[in-house]
Amino acid sequence: MPTIIIADDDDGIRLDRWFQRHAPDTSFNIVSRWARTGGIRLDGAKAAPGDRIAAGQTLLYPDHLPEPSAATRARAEVEYREPLSDAQIGYIRGMIIHQDAHAIVINKPPGLATQGGSGITTHVDGLLDALQFDAATRPKLVHRLDKDTSGVLLLARTARAAAFFSKSFAGRDARKTYWALTIGVPNVESGEIDAPLSKQPGTGGEKMHVDPEGGLKAKTRYRVLDRAAGRAAWVEFSPLTGRTHQIRVHAAAIGNAIVGDGKYGGKEAFLTGGISRKLHLHARRLVIDAPDGGRIDISAELPAHIAESFALLGFDPALGAPLVEVPKSATPKPKSRRLSSATSGNRRGERRSRGG
Repeated sequence: MPTIIIADDDDGIRLDRWFQRHAPDTSFNIVSRWARTGGIRLDGAKAAPGDRIAAGQTLLYPDHLPEPSAATRARAEVEYREPLSDAQIGYIRGMIIHQDAHAIVINKPPGLATQGGSGITTHVDGLLDALQFDAATRPKLVHRLDKDTSGVLLLARTARAAAFFSKSFAGRDARKTYWALTIGVPNVESGEIDAPLSKQPGTGGEKMHVDPEGGLKAKTRYRVLDRAAGRAAWVEFSPLTGRTHQIRVHAAAIGNAIVGDGKYGGKEAFLTGGISRKLHLHARRLVIDAPDGGRIDISAELPAHIAESFALLGFDPALGAPLVEVPKSATPKPKSRRLSSATSGNRRGERRSRGG
């Protein structure tokens, strides 16, 4: 039986939804049949299709599909997805910033959902037929970005690559870097935010909050790249875990909500002076090993609204050089405490030299 460790990106979803994402050939009826006969186990216990799964759990399920019935085979012959229009094909292909035998990487624009949901008609998952090219199947999603977050999104081109990349994201071997514009300037120049997160009661699972007692571990490193007096800061965030809305909640928790994030920053999360009201959070860079032993290291250009805000505030994206990559074993562990830790400390409101 295959043994899978549930990835952070799948935390909180239903078990049947996990199969839809990662084993699309396994129908709901098959999952239900396996569950009834005890063939699906979560941390060793029997599981039902509607059970919610959590990051870090161990999932076991049969390594073969039952023989489909004649009726199922007949339905499969006539089932098809609605062909994409030329406009849709051009739209998704225009996002490609990297392509090789194992992966396609796109620069997802803000406002485009990664997957479908209630009231969502256009999403990346629904456009993937346009990215099949010469591969045997269309590419597969292996991680997600929030609808209003822009930037690097990796798609696996083969089942083998999907398993490899999914394991990398689940094991936190992938290094993700985000750029954000925050309200005000963090009190410390750089550090690590350590604040467990859980779903906020009464929000239908749509909102997260800091929960020191019952939350799941959540850590985010950050550093201030530039500042506009005490009004706003350009901050680089590197999540060490992958909880839902993690960067957004952590930024708000240290008193510096991301510009445009009314969900976590309220009415104070907006700036005047021509600054867009859209969310200013961008998945800038992804570094991840490839199945062939190589490495994918790709950066995505800023969307128009963030680039315009940077220009208005005098920030130069060209000066946001990444930290030097070093092997994990040689990476010093930063000092950490709950909510934030300082590794250096300029006073709030002082404008930092951009060359630093």
